[in-house]
Amino acid sequence: MGALHAGHLSLIERCKSECDNTVVSIFVNPTQFSPTEDLNKYPRDLENDKKLLANENVDYVFIPKEEQIYPCDFQTYVSVEKITKILEGEFRPTHFRGVTTIVNILFNCVKPDYAYFGQKDAQQVAVIQQMVSDLKMGIGIVVCPIVRDSDGLAMSSRNIYLSSKEREKALTLHNALLYGRKFIEEDKEMNPQVVLDNMKVIINEAKSIELDYVAIVNTYDFREVDLIEEGNEYYILIAAKVGNIRLIDNELINLS
Repeated sequence: MGALHAGHLSLIERCKSECDNTVVSIFVNPTQFSPTEDLNKYPRDLENDKKLLANENVDYVFIPKEEQIYPCDFQTYVSVEKITKILEGEFRPTHFRGVTTIVNILFNCVKPDYAYFGQKDAQQVAVIQQMVSDLKMGIGIVVCPIVRDSDGLAMSSRNIYLSSKEREKALTLHNALLYGRKFIEEDKEMNPQVVLDNMKVIINEAKSIELDYVAIVNTYDFREVDLIEEGNEYYILIAAKVGNIRLIDNELINLS
């Protein structure tokens, strides 16, 4: 959606290393924002985005206008069912319908062989993978690692709205995730509730953080687990508001 940063550029670099042509779309999608969310305040810097993409030597930049994507008679939406009802879907009930609709439209316009997404939006990627599989689109979805600033904060276009004190508070989320990961991988704690309870202690010690959820889920269906088992992969997911800015982050746990 623009306001490009090093996380976005890492997707471009991965694509360029694997594909003959690279197309970058920029479109702030109104249908994935609820009326109470920050559509009008979402960061936009198209001129800088174009400079960054020129430096990356991408082959095409696709910047459609809103009326081209959603003309006045638009009435078709794409909905993925089960996985969109939990976690992010519970707190943002209209969000994923907007995501799957716009991604479907962009896929139809560009007709890619592969599409590159960041792990930071892990549930969103899983929703898109489900859509691509269900609708037999034949597009390879490539998930790329989270890119973090030097202090560990996951890169996000919304980070520019954090004050210095809020940014310091936001690092608590990553610290809690690292603690949870160590608790599982090194200390071999296989009771997810014990891990989550200890993570919540870390988060609650930092004031001004409004936790939406912290969860340990399977990577294939995003259902919360009752037991962590060797041989499986899990995400530890977190979503919280720091001040007025809502942030999400995760750690991938691979016990195979």
